[in-house]
Amino acid sequence: MGIDAVRRAVFLDRDGVLNHAVLVNGKPHPPSKIEDLRMVRDAAAELAKLKKRGYVLIVVSNQPDVARGTQIRSEVEAMNARIAAAMPIDDFFVCYHDDLDNCGCRKPKPGLILQAAERYSIHLAESFLIGDRWRDVEAGRRAGCRTVWIDCGYAERAPAVAPDARVESLAEAVRWIVNEFEPECDAGF
Repeated sequence: MGIDAVRRAVFLDRDGVLNHAVLVNGKPHPPSKIEDLRMVRDAAAELAKLKKRGYVLIVVSNQPDVARGTQIRSEVEAMNARIAAAMPIDDFFVCYHDDLDNCGCRKPKPGLILQAAERYSIHLAESFLIGDRWRDVEAGRRAGCRTVWIDCGYAERAPAVAPDARVESLAEAVRWIVNEFEPECDAGF
């Protein structure tokens, strides 16, 4: 990378973006076991399009069920390893706390994004966050990223802060990033 090059990233939520969330009464939850992990079809191919354009791909994920005692950390890490083996992800930043812990890394706070930006020398104003929940959009906005909300129709509140784009899938999010911010590239992929 040249001395003047700007390092850009796409920060990705995990559950509901890279793998399917488990819906209970219309509300999203992470899979509880690796056997329940179902990756989003074509996620690897979509992420490869971003990788080809020089984006660092970083997962930023809340996993509060560990703090709540309904999930074990090794199971979360095993799921992350399976996703990493299947997709061109550069790193995972995970918050294992619950809201009551009041940590700086639990989205909607931007701590995970800021940690990753520091580690990888990422220019946040040239970066994006793709998420499926209001917490993701708010964390991305607070960090200074452009935000893309995958609206899965969950039975929960929408983002209070309008995302830069509202889409229905990861493929649509990738297409928006490429078409809006890299129009000189071949949008046909």
